[in-house]
Amino acid sequence: MHQSVLLQEAVEGLAIKPDGIYIDGTFGRGGHSAAILEKLSDQGRLVVIDKDPQAIEVAQSRYGSDKRVSIVHQGFCELEAIAEQFNLMGQVDGILLDLGVSSPQLDEASRGFSFMREGPLDMRMDTTRGESVAEFLEHVDEKTLADIIWRYGEEKFSRKIARAVVESRTEHPLKTTLDLAKLIEQSIPKVDKFKHPATRSFQALRIYINHELEELEQALAASLKVLKMGGRLAIISFHSLEDRIVKQFMQAQSQPPALPRGLPVRQSEINALQKMRWCIKMQRADEEEIARNVRARSAILRVTERIT
Repeated sequence: MHQSVLLQEAVEGLAIKPDGIYIDGTFGRGGHSAAILEKLSDQGRLVVIDKDPQAIEVAQSRYGSDKRVSIVHQGFCELEAIAEQFNLMGQVDGILLDLGVSSPQLDEASRGFSFMREGPLDMRMDTTRGESVAEFLEHVDEKTLADIIWRYGEEKFSRKIARAVVESRTEHPLKTTLDLAKLIEQSIPKVDKFKHPATRSFQALRIYINHELEELEQALAASLKVLKMGGRLAIISFHSLEDRIVKQFMQAQSQPPALPRGLPVRQSEINALQKMRWCIKMQRADEEEIARNVRARSAILRVTERIT
């Protein structure tokens, strides 16, 4: 069963206005959306976005008849285009992004996200477009694959794993999650007793095949145009690569730009160039939530507010 991580903290961070306009860019199974809607009046509005067709089916079944809710089958990288579609540019009171993989995606073997369950080697968030991991591994060259596993998974044995994939695929194409997990396990000379040997490689391939970091950067840039003055951006991340992007973006927007010394500019004028201010720099799940949901242990919430 899916449990939304940092649910109350994220919704509180958005400082919901009853008649406000909000965007949940990662609907998932609707936990955060439900909490937002509880605080909205009949005049409030919520746009829910997800690239996962199954998530959109859930959204349609739960909120298809709710006049406050608009449902969009897209990735949050299309945030700007979606806001333009609904005439919401510069009008949105809050944007929420809950990054990473949802529990249903991990738990359903047919989606191919988990190395613990036998399933097709897919890993696409949107199963209606793009190539699966299995298809990608059929043609990727060894150096490119090693670079992907190192960059997105920070896997120190990335070259050994890439070599094993390329050497084995002609005779034994990798079609299932367990095919790949076993190959990785056999390729790594030293195993971390606290982490499955396939963890980092599966993360890397998932991030790459779904363009997760690039799409996050697009959404962050778009948020500055979509949010109104005083609108808030709340993001929950689950690993260091995406959290680093979020943190650096929020830091950059919360500081005035560096200007050459000696310019005849008042400090107040420099400060006015800041686009955002921190509301929550970093918040983690407490011990009680982690006990209920172990996936919450790596979650980090950051919240900023647009001020210019």
